[in-house]
Amino acid sequence: MEPVRVLLLDDHPENLLLRSTILRKYGYLTETASTVEEAGQMLDGIDIAVLDYHLGAGKFGTDVAAELRRRRPEVPIIILSATLERRFGGVEDMHLLKGYSSIDDLLTALRSFEARLRGKQVVVDARDFFYSRINMAMGDDVVLEILDAEGNWQYVNETCARLLEHPREWFQGRNMFEEMPELVPDWLETIRTVAETRETYMDRTWRGLLNLPRRGVEWVWNVLIFPITLHTRETGVVLTARILERKTIL
Repeated sequence: MEPVRVLLLDDHPENLLLRSTILRKYGYLTETASTVEEAGQMLDGIDIAVLDYHLGAGKFGTDVAAELRRRRPEVPIIILSATLERRFGGVEDMHLLKGYSSIDDLLTALRSFEARLRGKQVVVDARDFFYSRINMAMGDDVVLEILDAEGNWQYVNETCARLLEHPREWFQGRNMFEEMPELVPDWLETIRTVAETRETYMDRTWRGLLNLPRRGVEWVWNVLIFPITLHTRETGVVLTARILERKTIL
């Protein structure tokens, strides 16, 4: 099989050298460019493009992406940036956030696209790959859950899993309200309403949100629930809860 040719665009030579060296180690052929003009000359001979978003001097990797999409719409595009460029990030593309995504994320993305190019079935765990970006943005001190409108867990972060004393994989496919029926009166209708109306809900109360209060202690939560389009294209919710303080009951 012919090796996959990857275009790397970045205006920092050290980044190009590092990524190119790593990708060659894993069997990819790399074409490197430091300017939009250089990259534009290589578009006809590549299989996947990895483009840095901000190139300095008013130049952007998305300029190359737009040209590539026009000339060869079948070529997958990976955008590397600290912000989200909405025009690129559909089913044929991937968006990796600088400061959060690792070289392993890049390799995972390339392997998925490579398998698709070779006609193999591609299975992407959207919950772990895409939803984890929301967790990274929120921070590790926040309990985070992603659910559908009926309260079926799609994703939880490690903080939530530790709090509820289950491994993360235990949650996927289970229903919050079947596992914790005591939450039904307070939260079932709220989650359904957020998913259906796409409004945002905030709450600060003395009631336990994610577990029964421990003896002698109540949890004080700052709760935020906002809508999200799930990987299934249905509307779900992101539920976050941050502990503000603990109050000991005498």
